[in-house]
Amino acid sequence: MPQPTTHRFWRSANLPFAESRCASDSVACYAPHAHAMLSLGAVDDGMSVFQHGRQHRRLIRNDVVFIPAGETHCCNPEDNGRWSYQMLYLDTDWVASVVQECSDLDVQDVPKPRPEIPSRIAHARLTELNATLFSQRHDSDKEAAVLTFVGDSFIPETESVARARGPSAPAALARVRALIEDRLGDTLYLNDLAAEARMSRYHLLRTFRNWTGMTPHAWQIDRRIQRARQLLDQELPLAEIAQRLGFADQSHFKRIFKQRVAVNPGEYRRLRNRNFVQD
Repeated sequence: MPQPTTHRFWRSANLPFAESRCASDSVACYAPHAHAMLSLGAVDDGMSVFQHGRQHRRLIRNDVVFIPAGETHCCNPEDNGRWSYQMLYLDTDWVASVVQECSDLDVQDVPKPRPEIPSRIAHARLTELNATLFSQRHDSDKEAAVLTFVGDSFIPETESVARARGPSAPAALARVRALIEDRLGDTLYLNDLAAEARMSRYHLLRTFRNWTGMTPHAWQIDRRIQRARQLLDQELPLAEIAQRLGFADQSHFKRIFKQRVAVNPGEYRRLRNRNFVQD
């Protein structure tokens, strides 16, 4: 028996430059239409026919297509069958600004994905991005994921590697880590961290991940938890620790702490006092 069709939509008021949708086992057919944003579509399962201008192309699993904003197209399941797909919508001006920021290029035309990227890799990257966008992760993580996807997809690889691994990378990383440490309880925006690093946002994300294995936001959360472990030894109330370290509330603090330490802060304190937890 066929599975019921499911459609999921994602958008965030804090990230107005991106939207996404996923459909599973869809039988929907679309009349020719256009989008206000540039879009990338990926086939997860089944087969479809893509029409774009004079192009008529049969799409199968792992195929990815790029559609500039405002251009008429349609994509429908082949022979009225079922198919599963993903769509990512990105504001054209925002993508152009990211490309220009990263490469110092004067972006006059509509930015286009790098043509040398194999479709299966583009599909895997889009799938990974959507897994983050549809998750419960913080908007800072989602912004980082979209920026990384755009940088990996639209910026020449030679420039990305050179800047992320260049001689200035360690000094830039040290400045950002020092700023995070000094303002551990503050909300630090990617723009501010990139300015401190004297890098584009994309190159900061790539450099930081190359050297630490984390995004700057994840690093800040990790450092907050390390500081929380110290403050718990001082017998401070949990609500005060949560406020000092910039957590939304005590419940948020407990949840994040348990994700990284395996017990909640109160249990951790009790175990420490019994000498059951060793550093």
